This record gives sequence, C-alpha cells and structure tokens, in this order.
Amino acid sequence: MIGTTGCATQPPKPHSLPTKNLKIVTPFDIIDIMTSEKNLSSSAPISLTPTMMVKKRSGRLEEVNLNKITKRVSILSQYPTLLQYVDPIVVSKKVVAGLYDGVTTAALDELAVETATHLSIQHYNYSYLAARIAVSNLHKVTCPKFSETVELLFAEHALSEELALVVKEHADRIDAEVDYDKDFVFDIFGFKTLEKSYLLRSSSGVAERPQDMYMRVALGIHGEDLDSAFSTYKMLSDGLFTHATPTLFNAGTRQPQMSSCFLLQMQADSIEGIFETAKQCALISKSAGGIGLSVHNIRATGTKISGTNGRSNGLVPMLQVFNNLARYVDQGGGKRKGAIAIYLEPWHPDIIDVLELRKPGGKEEMRARDLFFGLWTNDLFMQRVKNDEDWSLFCPHVCKGLDETHGKAFEQLYCAYEREGKAIRVIKAQLLFHKIIESQIESGTPYILFKDACNKKSNQQNLGAIKSSNLCTEIIEFTSPDEIAVCNLASIALPKFVGDDGRIDHEMLFDVVYKVTVNLNKIIDRNHYPIEEARRSNFRHRPIGIGVQGLADVFFKLRIAYDSKEAAELNSHIFETIYFAAMTCSVDLAQKDGAYETFAGSPLSKGFFQFDLWEEEARFPISARHDWESLRIRVVNHGARNSLLLAPMPTASTAQILGNVEAFEPQTSNIFVRRVLSGEFPVINRYLVDTLVAAGLWNHDTRQLIIANDGSVQCVEGLSDNDKAIFKNAWEMSMRTVVDLAADRGRFICQSASLNVFMAKPTVRKLSSYLFYAWEKGLKTGSYYIRARPAADAIKFTVDTSVVEKVGKKGKYNNMDDTERGGEAVCHSKSECLSCGA
Repeated sequence: MIGTTGCATQPPKPHSLPTKNLKIVTPFDIIDIMTSEKNLSSSAPISLTPTMMVKKRSGRLEEVNLNKITKRVSILSQYPTLLQYVDPIVVSKKVVAGLYDGVTTAALDELAVETATHLSIQHYNYSYLAARIAVSNLHKVTCPKFSETVELLFAEHALSEELALVVKEHADRIDAEVDYDKDFVFDIFGFKTLEKSYLLRSSSGVAERPQDMYMRVALGIHGEDLDSAFSTYKMLSDGLFTHATPTLFNAGTRQPQMSSCFLLQMQADSIEGIFETAKQCALISKSAGGIGLSVHNIRATGTKISGTNGRSNGLVPMLQVFNNLARYVDQGGGKRKGAIAIYLEPWHPDIIDVLELRKPGGKEEMRARDLFFGLWTNDLFMQRVKNDEDWSLFCPHVCKGLDETHGKAFEQLYCAYEREGKAIRVIKAQLLFHKIIESQIESGTPYILFKDACNKKSNQQNLGAIKSSNLCTEIIEFTSPDEIAVCNLASIALPKFVGDDGRIDHEMLFDVVYKVTVNLNKIIDRNHYPIEEARRSNFRHRPIGIGVQGLADVFFKLRIAYDSKEAAELNSHIFETIYFAAMTCSVDLAQKDGAYETFAGSPLSKGFFQFDLWEEEARFPISARHDWESLRIRVVNHGARNSLLLAPMPTASTAQILGNVEAFEPQTSNIFVRRVLSGEFPVINRYLVDTLVAAGLWNHDTRQLIIANDGSVQCVEGLSDNDKAIFKNAWEMSMRTVVDLAADRGRFICQSASLNVFMAKPTVRKLSSYLFYAWEKGLKTGSYYIRARPAADAIKFTVDTSVVEKVGKKGKYNNMDDTERGGEAVCHSKSECLSCGA
C-alpha cells in the first residue's frame, strides 16, 4: 500500500521562483508617488498611513510593500524567458488600486492574474505573464515532486494502484524527468482551461501541476515501459501533440476510460431494444464518452404494433427519453453534460418532426434541445433534390434493409419499394431539403454526412453498412447490435513543425505521428470499457483517430494566405505525411503483433490506400516524398494493426491549452473574447500583433478599429495587401476554399473530419450551393455546425467611438458582398464537445 504525503498541508516553496507574494494597498492619490523610480529601487518597505496589511498563507499578517509586488511581477516577466512589451510597473499600479487592508496573498495573486489578463488586449505577452503568476501560485500550494503528488492522489482514491506502484518503485528516476519550468509556457487562457477542467483535485483543491498531468498520462498509457513514457511525456510537455480530453482526464486513474467516441445503433425496434440501448448510452455517458446513435430502424409514427394492436408514437417521444437521459447522466459525474448525437436517414417518415426538435422556438414538449442531430444522407436523395424530383418516405418496420445498404444496392431497393407502392408519404425532394436547411439556419444543425461516400471510402466496408458517425462527425465506423464502435484520439500541434528555414519538417512530423500511433494503439489494450460490446469492437478492429490543430497557425508562421494555392498544396503534403507515418507504424505493429482481426477482405488487404478509394479528381498528385508502393506491398504481406488511422476532430479545449487555432479551420477573428467555464478571456492573433508591431502600426487606434470591424484587418491603413490576405478571417473567404482544402486532405483521411461551415448570413440558397459543392467534391462530412456571425459582440462595448469616427469603419471587408464573404448575421451558439477535443 502506498503511504500519504504531507505536501497538501505544508505547501512547498515555489519551484525556482524566489519571491513571496506581498501586496500594498494604497489610496489612488499616492500610487504615482509610490511607483516612482526612487521607491521602486528601494528595498525598504514603504510606510503608509494607515498601515496596510496582507494576510499570508500561514495566517501571519505583514505590512504590504509595493517593491515586492513589482519585483515579483518583474521576475515573472523574465522567467523562464523574457516577455517583451510587458511593463511590470503598469501591472503593479493596477493591482495596487484594487487592494484592501487584510487581503490574502491568494486573493492578491488572483487580482494580479486578472489585471495582466485584462492588459493582454494591448499585447499578448500580458496573457503569458498572467499565466506565470497563476502557475507560480499553483506551485505554492501543490507538491514539489510528481511522486509526492501521486502519493497524495492515490491516498484519496483518485489514481490506480498500478500507477502508484510504478511511481513508488521508480520515484527518483521519474521525478528527474519532470520539468516544472515548462508549466510557465502557457498563456492564461490555456492554463485556466487546464486548471478548471483537467488537473486532478484532492480534498483541499487542485493537486496536479500541468507537468504532473502530462507525466500521469504518459505512465497511464505505457505503465512500466518508462522509456516510452518519458518519450511521450517530453512530446506532450513540448506541445508537439496532445491526447484527447478523456485521455487527459482519466489516464492513470482507477477507471482509465480514455476513449472519446462511441457509436451505437438501436438494438431493436422494440421496447426491450430501445431501453437496452438507453442503458448502454447511460453507462457510456457515465464514463465520459460522447455518443453517436443511429435510429433509422425505429418504426414511424402511426405504424401498427402487433403485440398490442396499437399504433407507434414514432421517434419524437422516444428521442425525448434520450434527451432526458443526456441531461440526467452527465459525463464523468458532473464534469460536463451528457452528449448524444442522433443520426437519421432522410427517407424516414418522422424526418420533418425530428428537424424541429432542436429549434429555439416552439412548445417545450415538442423539443429535445439537449440532443444533437445528424442526417445520414444518401446520393439518391441529393440527386433527386438536384433534379427537383419526388422523394418517398418509408417506415423501416415495413420496408426493411434500407439502412443496411448503400450505393447501387440501396437505390435498387428504394426504387423497388416505390414501385410496390409502400411509401407512407411522397413529397418533393427540394421541399424536404429546404426544411433541412431551414433547421440549420435556425439551430446550426442537423449535421450533414454523405452515407455513400462514408461507405465507399471506408476501410471497414467489408464488415457491413456503416450507419452513423459520432458526436463531432469525424468518426466513421461499423456498428452492429453486438458491437459498439469506439475511437481513441490525439491531435498533432502543427505549428511546432515549422522549421527555422520556413518549411515544414516532414521528418520530425513523421517521427511524432509514428509515436502517437503507438500510443493510441496501446490505449486500446489499456483502456477501461464501460460495456462489453465496446471492448469487443475495439479489440476486433482497433481503429484510432489522429487529427491536427493549428493549421492556420502554420500559414501565419509561413506568411501565406489560407486561401492561397501555396496553402492548399502544403495542406495536402502535411496530411500525406501524417497518413504515411501512421500507416507505416501500423504495419510495423502488425508485423510484430499481427494484423487486426477483421483485416481480411478490407480494401487495405487488397492494397488500396484511402486515396485509391476516391473517384473524384485530385488537385495535387501524390508526392514523391514517401515510398507508397513499398508500403503497399508491406501492407498486403503483413497487414495493418489498425483498421482506421486518421480522423481530424474538433480541438476546442486542447487547442486553447496549446494556444493554437482549432483543428484545420481558418481563424474566425483576429481579436475576440472567448467565454468558457473558467471565465472570459480576450484572445488576440499574436502573429498579427508581431506584424503590426514590426510595421509600427500596433497602437490604441488600430486595436479599436480592428475591434469595431469585427476582428477584421482589411480596414487598417498602412497594412500591405499581402498581410491583409494572410490575416483574413473565415467570414472573409469563400467556403469553396474550405471545401477544396477538405477534399485535398480527405484523400489521406481514412475516417472523416469535423467540418464547420462559416456563413455570416446563411440562406437556403447559400447553404444549398455549399452542400452540393461538398457532395460533388466527394466529402464524407458535408457539415458539422453551421456557424454564423453574432449580431452583437460584447467586446464592442469597449470600443472608443471617437477613434472609429476619426479613422472610419472602412476597408475591403466592409465593401465585400455576400458572395465574397458569406454575408453577415446571427450567431448560433454551439455546445463545445470535449469528448473529441484532442
């Protein structure tokens, strides 16, 4: 048994920071006197009348001293690296103005953090200073060694005995690997995200430091294989990649449920089948898993029930049961709400009622707003919409097999049912399509996925028809009544692979992706599965999902526009390297441990890579950088260890932590406020700030103008046309660009990718055009959320109108019409999916 440690009750000294957090409270009229150069250079306490006192953590009162405040802020401004454009005196003065007699040192630290955070609108380095203050405060109240933290958390039943024993046996060696200086590299948004949601807590508060979390995750994945654990720790702590949120939450704990996504189908069209499925969803949600559920096989409203001689109530009342389940069985015991995405094919007679369920208006009893909805859309429907033809709706209880087929087989069966007169209702295909888009405009959903592309381009097509995706539309895996699909995720932080020569380091990218593949494959074996059907599926098919974050940051660093040809080609080459590295690793693992169980009959077993399954014409040829033909021979001869490899997911939380633009998306604004569980934080494009500083344009007036113009820089006089192109936001570029890049990278993505649609003012015409373009380009996911512009932005309430009137709200952005930038309109707030956050 592992013993406890006393570090929680006797806080250690801050790691490498020789300062105490002492503060001065002064009247406003003497602040300037106190912050004079003479006083700042004096080491003697400044005497005030009346004397102001600060309460230390030990309970002792001590007279406050401005010198110590400024000295502490100054040290943190330089440690562990110098933060330019940060003025410690400005921070100290603002902190002093908010103090009071008897304030605690902890409260002073929080005030200093808030002060520096507020100043980050002037320069992003203030955000890093705020995080350093917060981190140094955390270091004061947590254990100075990883092994002591593990002892504490194990004693409170938070960690597994396996992890505790490994750490106890190798404490000195493991402690030596943990570099707490790396805790000081986060900005405040990233650190607060970690502190609020990720770092494990003891009974007395947050117990982990960020580096503790990374080492816990590494050991939770690799166990006694310390060399692999240390390699993973170093990559995580260097910000080269991150595992998904459930892995960061749960690795090394007593129930290490590290998987992100679970895909289910209704067990059967019966009371027993429905409630058995509900039980499965509850158990998965309890273990912090996101859920995708297909309901195509549930009979329509009014269909006869033989057992009772009654009539079915249809999908809506049943879905409200799952809506309440999602609200009641939250993920991980209060960490976040349950999250379930419902998938339905457009031939189901209840489709129109389902489209109403998430709309903001209407009677509450006819809504299910805690669920998410996706359409599993077939090619025949899209073709009939295009041709303005009729569309027939069939009850799956009467017309069986439509959800089990795709492509030509589906079309033949569907048309046969039409000829037999079995349709419950016939409507115009365009009418239904318009109702789908109207729902997207009002609620941001349903998601649109193209069933035939998902099936024809899947390496799991030999298993049977794939019936749904997950909560975030990037996982495309086979399900059955006795198999619940599972996926483990991680994302590569692409900006880290931009070399000093201004190029992507493909060799380094290959090496990191290779190791990430090893990690995700190990998670399959070490994972805790909430239900047996999930374990069975994951062990048989061994899928993993590797994504990215910070593609837009790469383009910023290389100074190329997101919608340029150079960016498109680089996007293709990056994903080719990722796919090649993951596939190489999977073949190496298969050579060692054997191919995954259902490899035989798959496209890979026949030598077909993902790009071989695309019929659409490619804009860029396969590069000569990688030897695909030799790898093809190896795959056929030895198999692959994993059926699926790439699945670029949303990376909202983990991108916040690492300070990157989410996933592969364009940035939505150069300046904005992000509201999350841990508070509100101003976020500013640091690459733009550096560019404006270099050009001598970064000042109060420029900031006010950018804010007034919704984060656009097209209005900034003196900024070059090239820079304006580089720093365009998502609303200022055509969605065709986003689709084209998605198709280019899609040839190397064997699952799918979460693809948000950015339209400032979505209309039926615009969304129709977009969805048809995405379908014709061969995408699997046509749309995740429809993201529209907010009608009002809180940050604008701080705009200096005199500056805007003086300079003028003008520029290319304001003169662009809807076809250039997508218009301007109301925002649909989207619930952030932490399950897939990698």
